[in-house]
Amino acid sequence: MMTFILFLFSHSLFAGDLLTQKKIFQLGDYTTVEGKKIPAVQIGYETYGTLNSDKSNVIFITHHFSGNSHAAGKYTTADLEVGYWDNIIGSGKVLDTDKYFIIASDSLVNLTPFSPKTITTGPASINPKTKKPYALTFPLVSVEDFVHVQKKLLDSLGVQKLFLVAGASGGAAQALQWAASYPEVVERALLVIPPGLSMPDYTVALLNLWSMPIKLDPNWRKGHYYGRSAPEQGVAESLKMITFSALSFDWASNFKREKYSPSTLESLDSRFKIETFLDERAKLRGKLVDANSLLYTAKAIQTFDIRSKIDSLRAKFLFIPVETDLIFPPLLSERASKELCDKKINSHVSTLKTSGGHLDGLLRIHESSQVIADFLADKISFCP
Repeated sequence: MMTFILFLFSHSLFAGDLLTQKKIFQLGDYTTVEGKKIPAVQIGYETYGTLNSDKSNVIFITHHFSGNSHAAGKYTTADLEVGYWDNIIGSGKVLDTDKYFIIASDSLVNLTPFSPKTITTGPASINPKTKKPYALTFPLVSVEDFVHVQKKLLDSLGVQKLFLVAGASGGAAQALQWAASYPEVVERALLVIPPGLSMPDYTVALLNLWSMPIKLDPNWRKGHYYGRSAPEQGVAESLKMITFSALSFDWASNFKREKYSPSTLESLDSRFKIETFLDERAKLRGKLVDANSLLYTAKAIQTFDIRSKIDSLRAKFLFIPVETDLIFPPLLSERASKELCDKKINSHVSTLKTSGGHLDGLLRIHESSQVIADFLADKISFCP
């Protein structure tokens, strides 16, 4: 789920020389699935590669829980950080920018509206009527709303077909929603560290736990903190919990119980190195995160469910779970794929056997390049 976790581990994961720029899509008014009107909606997006003459080479990337549209490349050659999927997007890579036109977009209520790399509309946005941030007057939105706004973006670009829609974690939920909401548009769906066809109860509970530190921070003030002291501690604690959930037992054991303080019994504030690592990184990233936007995104992800639309699905599906993922274990992909196969819908599961947990769906997805290439070339076997 985690661009901010990528930031914690490395500023330059891959050398990539792909350059991109942030663009703005201004939709205007949007009415949510629940019938609430949001004026002046805008989201950011990036593109890589060239659109062919019949617009048949489009790949759409939907981002994970705390990500944004910066899926690949750099904004300038001096940048240290590359996009989160730069390991598979670019010239000669499996999502080849010499062959495909790739679009990646920000979502509504994106967690990081304070980042110059994110353009979104959400509770931190200015309400045109009051000239103040919406706060909790902003309507609740769903993954389906994310996708409907993205569809408007594609319409504005004249794109009517998607060769592939792809996403990791919360982005996989969006990719599945694309296939359910617009079955006539989506030809293939690549689902990395996915939840299955609905959000499992375990992850619903996790999202609740991630939200609690914000609501317990006295500076949250039930969402009305703009222009005042923000709930920075609550945000940091939330990000720390999200980071830890996205890793694995093996990753944690790398710290070998090293102590940050000479003795962990000096005081209650004495720390092990793993504690200090998580604290420091969460505080660093927290300055870009809006507390309300995190809560809104968590609520949207909790409510994801396309099971009632399974009969309308037409796309081909490739699920790539990670063997050590604690948030969305492989069993969820296997169950979803079986449900699709039982409906005579083409589906395949290829488990990434790595030790890093959920995060490996971003950091080590390139290790699944061959199965992705076979999927794109229709050289994969579907359904037993």
